[in-house]
Amino acid sequence: MTPKDGPLPERQRLELFQAAEVLLEECRMVLPGIQGLFGFQLVAVFSAHFHEQLSHAEQLLHLLAIALISLAIALVMAPAATHRQSDPCEVTIQFIRLGSRLLLWSMAPLALGLCIDFYLVARVISGSALLAWSAAGLFAVFAWFWYFLPRRFSRRNRGE
Repeated sequence: MTPKDGPLPERQRLELFQAAEVLLEECRMVLPGIQGLFGFQLVAVFSAHFHEQLSHAEQLLHLLAIALISLAIALVMAPAATHRQSDPCEVTIQFIRLGSRLLLWSMAPLALGLCIDFYLVARVISGSALLAWSAAGLFAVFAWFWYFLPRRFSRRNRGE
């Protein structure tokens, strides 16, 4: 529909197969960034600076960040694995709901892993643990854009 055809509808319901395509495309968009971050996390461990500039506790924090990013990768990849193994020729509302939840659940460990790594990088660059705690502010940014703003937008669209 073009503007000359009249106003666009405010909402349009997707068919199940279209919703599955959108869900899997969203997963495909997120996955390369997470995997790239994961690669950098692994490479950092083999740098001489990693052992020189980070205390043992900070190295363990980095390991925690790696674990969190690994969990995020598993959650993002789960919808495709579920679809492929359950019935690749069929889409159900249960699959859409599960896939959506898995993708949303992946955001928490991703945000935490990113904030931990940000903390470590900020601490190494600034030499100050206090300044590095600005990672908490970064977590607030993730929480706002990934959870609170979408929920607010969703409520507004439902007329609440």
